[in-house]
Amino acid sequence: MENYSLIKALHLISVIAWMAGLLYLPRLYVYHAESSEEPILNTTFKTMERRLMLYIMNPAMIASFVFGIWMIALVPELLEDGWMQAKVFLLVAMTGYHGALARWRRFFAKDENNLTPKFYRLINEVPTALMIFIVILAIVKPSMAN
Repeated sequence: MENYSLIKALHLISVIAWMAGLLYLPRLYVYHAESSEEPILNTTFKTMERRLMLYIMNPAMIASFVFGIWMIALVPELLEDGWMQAKVFLLVAMTGYHGALARWRRFFAKDENNLTPKFYRLINEVPTALMIFIVILAIVKPSMAN
């Protein structure tokens, strides 16, 4: 338990890095969808999107999971709390969102995107909403029926 605070800090750092990518990548998709007919911009966006996903978002997501699971391994009774169960549910949704972003990146990479900039603007709000609920659950720890 003496390392719990350090593990928690590392978890929070990885979550912040992951969230940065989850918030930025759809914004890149907006710009990419608006300029996909311009070859230089198209290539530049593909490179930016790939690097963001592979070098920042994926490692940050994995680190978030590793440190989160480590904390639960140290304090397994956390999983008995309703707030934590709700947080895990929202985390599953966040991971699904990450997967959707990865899928859409592959469409852009193959020049097969058929979604509009407006769509990407709308889905850019998803991680913000999830983050708000997750942070409130983690900080407030509301009592919830199990």
